[in-house]
Amino acid sequence: MKLKLNPIDFIPDETIWSQIRKGEEKAFSVLFERYYPELVRYGNSLCITDDKVQDCVQDVFADLWIYRGSLSENVVVKAYLLSSVRKRIIRFEQRNHIFKRATDIKKIEFLFDFSIEQQLITDEETSRNVIHLNNLINNLPSRQKEAIYLRYTQGLSIEQIAEMMQVNYQSASNIIFRGIQSLRKEWNNNTSIVLLLSYTLS
Repeated sequence: MKLKLNPIDFIPDETIWSQIRKGEEKAFSVLFERYYPELVRYGNSLCITDDKVQDCVQDVFADLWIYRGSLSENVVVKAYLLSSVRKRIIRFEQRNHIFKRATDIKKIEFLFDFSIEQQLITDEETSRNVIHLNNLINNLPSRQKEAIYLRYTQGLSIEQIAEMMQVNYQSASNIIFRGIQSLRKEWNNNTSIVLLLSYTLS
C-alpha cells in the first residue's frame, strides 16, 4: 500500500513558529502534533512519573501560546521545546524537594534506553553492531548519555546542548567527547562510532 504523505509534514518549523507568533491557532496545533510525542518521550527520560511529564509538556505548550506575542523571532524550535521541557521538569522536581539546591540539577538521571527497530535493518552485521552500540550507550553515565541523545538523536548543536544542560560550551563538548571516548574504548570494530551513531540514532 502506498504511503500517503501529509503536506503539513513539509512545513518548516520556522514558518510554523512565525505563524504562532502572529496568533495562528492552526500553526500551534501543527506544532503540538509534531512534537508532543517526542517531548513526552524525552520528558519520561528525566522523570519516572508519566502523568507529571505530560503535565509539564502541556504546560510548555500552554505558555508558548499564552506568551506567543513575546516569543523570540529567531529560535531553533526543537531545541527551544526540548530545553523548555527539561527546565519545567527540573522546576517540578525542585518543588517536590527532590533537588534542594540548583547545583543538584547535575544529578538528574537520564533514563532513556537507546534502541532501534531491528526490522528496519536488513543487514545482519549492522544489526549486531547496533545492538552492541545500544548496550554500550545505555551503560554510559547519565549526563554523557543525555548529551549523546541530544546530539545524535535530536540533532542539537553543542551550543544548544550546553544551554539545555546549563553548562558552558567547553563543558558540553567535554561531556560528549568523554562519552564517545568511552564508547570507542569498548568498541572492537572497524566501523566508525560517530558514523554509526548518526545512522542509527537519527
